Amino acid sequence: MISTKSAPRWVLLGLSILIGAAAAHGAGRAPRIDLTSAVVVAPSGLSGQERKAIEMLVDEVAKRSRIRWRVTQRMPTGDVPAIVVGQPAAIKTLPGAHSWQVPNQVDARAEGYAIGIEHQPTSVVVVVMGNDRRGVLFGVGGLLRALHMARDTISLEPDFKARTAPRYPLRGHQLGYRPKTNSYDGWTLALWEQYIRDLAVFGTNAVELIPPRSDDDADSPHFPLPPLEMMAGMSKLLDDYGLDVWIWYPAMDRDYADAATVTAALAEWGEVFARLPRVDAVFVPGGDPGHTRPRTLFALLEKQTKVLHQHHPRARFWVSPQSFNRQWLDEFCEILTREQPAWLGGVVFGPQIRISLPELRARVRAKYPIRRYPDITHSRQCQYPVPEWDMAFALTLARECINPRPLGEARIFQIYQREAIGFITYSEGCNDDVNKIVWSSLGWDPDQPVVDILRDYSGYFVGDRYRDDFAQGLMALERNWRAPLLANAGVQTTWAQFRDMEKAASPQDLLNWRFQQGLYRAYYDAYERSRLIQETDLEQKGMQVLREASRLGPRLAMRRVSAILDRGLTESTATDLRARVHELGEALYQSIRMQLSVPRYQAIAVDRGASLDTIDVALNDRVWLENEFDRLRKTDNEAVMLAGLERIVHWDDPGPGGFYDDLGDVMRQPHLVRGPGFDQDPAFLRSSLLGFTNRPAWRRSWCRHAETLHETPLQMAYEDLDGHARYRVRVVYAGDNFEPRIRLVANDRYEIHAWLKKPFPVRPVEFEIPAAATADGRLRLSWHAEPGRGGNGRGCQVAEVWLIKEGARER
Repeated sequence: MISTKSAPRWVLLGLSILIGAAAAHGAGRAPRIDLTSAVVVAPSGLSGQERKAIEMLVDEVAKRSRIRWRVTQRMPTGDVPAIVVGQPAAIKTLPGAHSWQVPNQVDARAEGYAIGIEHQPTSVVVVVMGNDRRGVLFGVGGLLRALHMARDTISLEPDFKARTAPRYPLRGHQLGYRPKTNSYDGWTLALWEQYIRDLAVFGTNAVELIPPRSDDDADSPHFPLPPLEMMAGMSKLLDDYGLDVWIWYPAMDRDYADAATVTAALAEWGEVFARLPRVDAVFVPGGDPGHTRPRTLFALLEKQTKVLHQHHPRARFWVSPQSFNRQWLDEFCEILTREQPAWLGGVVFGPQIRISLPELRARVRAKYPIRRYPDITHSRQCQYPVPEWDMAFALTLARECINPRPLGEARIFQIYQREAIGFITYSEGCNDDVNKIVWSSLGWDPDQPVVDILRDYSGYFVGDRYRDDFAQGLMALERNWRAPLLANAGVQTTWAQFRDMEKAASPQDLLNWRFQQGLYRAYYDAYERSRLIQETDLEQKGMQVLREASRLGPRLAMRRVSAILDRGLTESTATDLRARVHELGEALYQSIRMQLSVPRYQAIAVDRGASLDTIDVALNDRVWLENEFDRLRKTDNEAVMLAGLERIVHWDDPGPGGFYDDLGDVMRQPHLVRGPGFDQDPAFLRSSLLGFTNRPAWRRSWCRHAETLHETPLQMAYEDLDGHARYRVRVVYAGDNFEPRIRLVANDRYEIHAWLKKPFPVRPVEFEIPAAATADGRLRLSWHAEPGRGGNGRGCQVAEVWLIKEGARER
């Protein structure tokens, strides 16, 4: 053993270097480059946008390490590492730069950059070289993602290098300062600038703003600034960083065929255009909101183009055929084909479009680029709903929850990526933050493994030591939603993993809103599963009592069942999980202004992300059963009461030779024809999907249903029926839209019932099946919604189906 007690200082230093190198070698990796004492070299002549990128680099490193790099125009001397940032022409003016390799490696495509390490005799130079101004910004983002930053230390892998450019020219997100969002309306300009930086680090190059007047309230109790003032401030911020500014501008007035209405609209829009320092494009949705015939809308936008060009000469209008009925969609495509309006910059493919993106691309002239407008913020009743979502989540987390869907969003991106030039996503808050980063990253490089994107996300936003653990946690949160909750024990494992990260977290980590979001979902999911297990068990026990009603007497049986079901309220389960969810809800309001409750945080509505208000929604039929009991108690006829209880107990019994399908339960829909499904049809334009409606008084089986969109029929297929028997069908029509009429046909030739409005209040209805329809032992039932309608396409919604065998007919 070597003694070090009397060794000279230089010997000790050498030993430490050798030991460190040996340890690194033993780990199979060379030691990282220490950049703790580095300086940032900004060559002279950089643009304001490039200087902004360098400011971002220095600030973001300081936030994560407490170390603020000094910025200089000169190369340092001695052993001080340097971070050189700029375009090739500027960097080549620096001493010694002629011998560097990186300037020869920069990607020449728009927004491309190269990062490399130049080894000097006494130190290292990290070169971040963009081939244009945005390339410099995105190069800085690439370096920030690669750095290992912790308290008082900064380092970089010794072999790190990058040479890259984006695959798609448009990579953006809608950031709407309006009351409808679950957080954005509480953000200050400082918060907006931070979020703009966060998105730019992952390759975002465009942001879409929303004008003061939209389909929303005019004011919010959370607004720190008036809407137009904030909109102008955001436009300036985006221009400071060199990012594109889009406006989502719905045409909200009732009649644009009226000259006075058009005059007022030109003045209103013109005021907005005049206040914004930068506008690159304006997207006008055809509907949702707004509802103007294409020819009239195009005439308005031709006039608005002249107003726009007074303030932003290079900006263009884009239009989507959202919510158009079949006639209007045909008219829209015909105008583009025959008239080819010169003012039109392109077409937007978004929610509520009747046809798929490839179909739209085939109908729109190639001269018009198509931009995607994917809904990444909603989880149900939306463009890309969560496939086969459990009803417990659909009713509690609801439509605008914290929703990391990395693999699902990647699939949505990949399936239609070639038909469009890129995207600006539809977002209504920071609940979809992970999804934004997935889209931005794939827009840059569609071949990136999703888990690597999440590792960059976790390392950069949450902390270097969480790079893999938090990334795997985000994947696990998505898996929580991919199986029936009652049987999905993985939900508890996910919670345990996040709990372990929480226990090891520093106080600073616990203040990080992205960390808080992951914890919120993990605790919330685990709590809902505990509740579902308890409430399912209580309902089963209650049903067992109802089976004894004839012995106990109906009134006593109902009292006992009510007492059992009420234990779900009085004997709460997992109260520690529930309490932590509420603590995290408060933390998220304080950190990022998430409004997870209407009474507590003044969210605009319960269905706008206020999941604290729905955390205890009944997950069994307690409310419906109590209503049924109240109805039965009003009669003095014991036989009637017993018959009513018997109907409840045997609700899903189709009788001998019959079949029952709960079409909203993926485990109980054996006869449903599902179609291609999410992987091939994520918008469910050709597939059946699960839909949900939260009405407390309904049976839970009515609050979920199978549905199809527009003209796609909802179908069920039966095999091996008794060809000598007669059948009838009992149906519960439910859903969230009772306006469209619905028609039922058997085997595409026998009309079971003509066009009718779905009965409301909801109740089972029955129809005879013609004997000829089942004579060969097969039956296909097809439900059709009224053809040609616009809007969201929903309406063909069926909750429960019984196929009841009536008996054998004469042979």
